[in-house]
Amino acid sequence: MTHTAPQPRTALLLIDVQMDYFPGGLFPLWQAEATLSRSLAAMQRARELGLPIVLVQHVADPAKGPAPFFNAGSTGVALHPAVLAAAGPEPLIVSKRFADSFEGTTLEATLSGLGVEALLVAGMMTQNCVVFTALSKAAEKYRVQILPDCCTTVSEMIHKIALSGVSTRVQLTPSEEALA
Repeated sequence: MTHTAPQPRTALLLIDVQMDYFPGGLFPLWQAEATLSRSLAAMQRARELGLPIVLVQHVADPAKGPAPFFNAGSTGVALHPAVLAAAGPEPLIVSKRFADSFEGTTLEATLSGLGVEALLVAGMMTQNCVVFTALSKAAEKYRVQILPDCCTTVSEMIHKIALSGVSTRVQLTPSEEALA
């Protein structure tokens, strides 16, 4: 009888897929709709595999005054409704105020409570919240992969530069391969 090592408990972490990043929002990103479509497919596959999905939502700190976007109570701060629908009836949502999704949040406790050992990181913006979360000191205990096809930012060039920069520290895996 052969024994294979158990697969680590993996979670899909979808960062800041919020209305301000879409057409009509205060800071629309390059290929936001196409990235949303690929992210929804990844979420569907994660649910089929029984993987937890954690949504991260950035809310600007009101103590610092009005921000360019993501202000509490605004329409743009809302998570995209398609993402909320795809996450299921009781979505796991972590609110953050910093680029690093672990900083000052319940993310680590949420992942620990789920028994997560590996993270598939996706979302918006590649060079900011995605990279800072993937490289977080708190993320070091997880096997971290970024799903480059489920990330975007202000331009294709900045997206590619950010992925190239982080590739020496974090594995980049297309969503279809990571969720096979």
